Amino acid sequence: MAKTRIAIAKSDIVRLFDKQPQKIFTPSEIQRILDENRSFWRLAKSMSYSDFVNYLVTKTKLKMQVFNFSYRPIVRYTWGNVPLYELILSLKPNSYFTHYTAVYFHDLTEQAPKTIYINVEQERKPRPKNALVQERIDAALKRPTRLSNNVAKYQGWTIRMLNGMHTGNLGVIKMSGPDGEKLQITDVERTLIDITVRPEYAGGIYEVLKAYRLAKDKVSVNRLVATLKKINYIYPYQQAVGFYLEKASVYTQSQLDLARRFDMKYNFYLMHGMKDSKYSSQWQLYYPKGFG
Repeated sequence: MAKTRIAIAKSDIVRLFDKQPQKIFTPSEIQRILDENRSFWRLAKSMSYSDFVNYLVTKTKLKMQVFNFSYRPIVRYTWGNVPLYELILSLKPNSYFTHYTAVYFHDLTEQAPKTIYINVEQERKPRPKNALVQERIDAALKRPTRLSNNVAKYQGWTIRMLNGMHTGNLGVIKMSGPDGEKLQITDVERTLIDITVRPEYAGGIYEVLKAYRLAKDKVSVNRLVATLKKINYIYPYQQAVGFYLEKASVYTQSQLDLARRFDMKYNFYLMHGMKDSKYSSQWQLYYPKGFG
């Protein structure tokens, strides 16, 4: 039986992919490779993108990776096996790992989370002109937190994609992953801030407190405070940060004093939806009874 044209070109196709510096491809990149090499490979004009991909997935090392996110599925193709975290970062340009995933990479937990958190920053938005008032803080923090439902299951993992506020990737660093791959991830200071803002993405407030304790020899409180100032949240999350630093019972008085430099004009809350709380007058903060 005569070979098809793509079967004849198979060795050339494999050679091209072997030489590519990248091992992860978007559908549009596969389409571009087909368009640029169709004539050289002498492929029939009738060969569609789907036919090309299906042949490669069946006959070569090309693998189709499907992430069925709640909002929109994302497809990537890999040439052979690639590190999991590198593959996940390829899902969105300029994304980075955050929250519990960053906590795990910085050794700030004794857990092994099965959810991977990836952050994609939103476009810069104008800051609301209305002044913050206590009644609005009370109403907002008494309601449950609005959490991202944009999740996908992948090989036993849950991937949760967050649309974070615009910070210009403040506090995002490069770190080597478990297979030596280069990853973008929040540094220790930014990680502590993020999990203070959304403890639900880090196993809850007790896991957040544990992260503050384990961060004692890794965090610069000076840099933590500076990062908070640069982010410039509307809500006074600095009061929750200071409270965690104090409750961790591992930081010096001078380090705690750095966190006290912020003005405290409002009462705030450690978490959303608390039913039974106590009040810290030092940090003007409500927190669950028995916490810490």
